[in-house]
Amino acid sequence: MPDRQIPPPRLEVHALERQFDGVPVLQDVSFAIPAGQVTCLLGPSGCGKSTTLRIVAGVDMQDRGKIFVDGNLVCDTVFRIPPERRAIGLMFQDFALFPHLSVADNVAFGLSGTGAQKRARVETLLKRVHLSRHIDSFPHELSGGEQQRVALARALAPKPGVLLMDEPFSGLDERLRDDIRDETLALLKEEGTAVLLVTHDPHEAMRMADEILLMRDGKIVQRGAPYNLYNAPVDRAAAAFFSDINVLKGAVQGALTKTPFGDFLTPGHPDGTQVDIVIRPQHLKIDFDRAGRGPNPTVQDGAPARAIVERARFMGRESLVEFRMEFDGQILRTSVPNVFLPKPGTAMWLMIRRDRCFVFPS
Repeated sequence: MPDRQIPPPRLEVHALERQFDGVPVLQDVSFAIPAGQVTCLLGPSGCGKSTTLRIVAGVDMQDRGKIFVDGNLVCDTVFRIPPERRAIGLMFQDFALFPHLSVADNVAFGLSGTGAQKRARVETLLKRVHLSRHIDSFPHELSGGEQQRVALARALAPKPGVLLMDEPFSGLDERLRDDIRDETLALLKEEGTAVLLVTHDPHEAMRMADEILLMRDGKIVQRGAPYNLYNAPVDRAAAAFFSDINVLKGAVQGALTKTPFGDFLTPGHPDGTQVDIVIRPQHLKIDFDRAGRGPNPTVQDGAPARAIVERARFMGRESLVEFRMEFDGQILRTSVPNVFLPKPGTAMWLMIRRDRCFVFPS
């Protein structure tokens, strides 16, 4: 029986580089997206993610590198297929619907075929985004969430192999955003579309992406599944991008670093190296059982440390409590499920999950 041939990635970007006025904006950006996968370019403003998207779309030109769709070259520094012939769909944060066209005509815009064929495709997509009753409505008659779903249907109508999404949900209110994201993701998976999503929102990336490409200063600094990026960040900045962090600073001596919670094993760093020990607020624990009994080190959590409550705030699902450490006066933050609002000045003992800490050179 002959071996089944593995299809090429729907989208392949190889060694993109771009400069503006001699300043590097993209440096050796490479990735591949197979059919049905959502890949997210995640990073702060100015990191190069939107420039990457524009080059893939064909509205900007790279200085170096190649782009392939379904294994076919669509662009290098000499050869360039126009944007409208790349079989790439586009979806942006402002929806870009035509106000003078009905919902049906917006979705059908750019479709080829007979009137009956176009109408059938429009009706199928509007049914899947739960907008069949609005087929003859105009954009101004729809809510923001409904307009977003029309924009999604229009982007998918020509059956593009690749869909580019640039901050597509940022214009929606928070309560609506998660529902629309989930509906969008389900439809994209059904269509088998390869998706390149650009966002600065780590929550959005974690919720939607199969793979995250974390960008900084025009480079991809880390890539992988959301779980891996969250639980194994490449550096302190990567950890901080996904959540608030606490940082314990110290100097390595004999593969150990002294902290308020006892000595930490920090092998692999020469003596005298300044290191950051990073821990997220949810992994800094209040030891209620030890209140008033003093320190009693454990293997997993090391020594407890005494701290004084600075302030506490209820955030809905959790409470955030700030402590000032007696050891060195540093402020650390912890999150506690439900309502916990101790008075400022209260002394408590804190513990940390050593297996949840990250150690990076300062």
